Amino acid sequence: MLPRLVILALGVLASSLQLSQADSSPEEEQGVRYANRCEACKILAAELEGRLGETGKSHDVIETGYSVDDVRPKKRTEYRRSELRLLESLENICERVLAYNLHKERTDSTRFAKGMSQTFQTLHGLVDKGVKVDLGIPYELWDKPPVEVTQMKTQCENMLEEYEETISDWYFKLQDQKSLRQHLCEDHVLKKKAERECLKEELAPPQPQLQPKNKPKKGDNEEL
Repeated sequence: MLPRLVILALGVLASSLQLSQADSSPEEEQGVRYANRCEACKILAAELEGRLGETGKSHDVIETGYSVDDVRPKKRTEYRRSELRLLESLENICERVLAYNLHKERTDSTRFAKGMSQTFQTLHGLVDKGVKVDLGIPYELWDKPPVEVTQMKTQCENMLEEYEETISDWYFKLQDQKSLRQHLCEDHVLKKKAERECLKEELAPPQPQLQPKNKPKKGDNEEL
């Protein structure tokens, strides 16, 4: 039974790697499909908004400005509205992209998501049972970020540099009016409507599991 499981698991992996090769690049023919600008922007916006949510919990007031005689009062600014918070939130933000994995069992933009893919959950489960699984790469590299993810980190860094002013405008003037995804991705990065399709794609919520009904105890009357 276990050898058959290995075959099935590897079959799932192989089928997920064999993407459509019509009009494909050499990378795609090897099963590599890099993130497009929509996917990269979507994840950059999600991670930056998430980071701002973390730093925005502080109610501190900071003092800014400099005076030689230390007599002139410094400007007091709420940290949540400060440039310092933005700079701290932007620092190493693209490193967070490396926490994503490639879920090749999905075909839309949700293929980039945190957590282990179903394919590798299956393969790790087989290894835990003592089954020998050979993917052609060392076992210790199984959980390393794939090339699609590391390349998306580079896209994130380039996009951050290109649209730094756009993000700053949103932070200081517009964040109470619209999301960063809308301002950055819809209004600036993705010019054509067709390019924005991935912004609508979200992971489906998990289906609730039905609880088994309690069997009536002996002597209880059952309703007909």
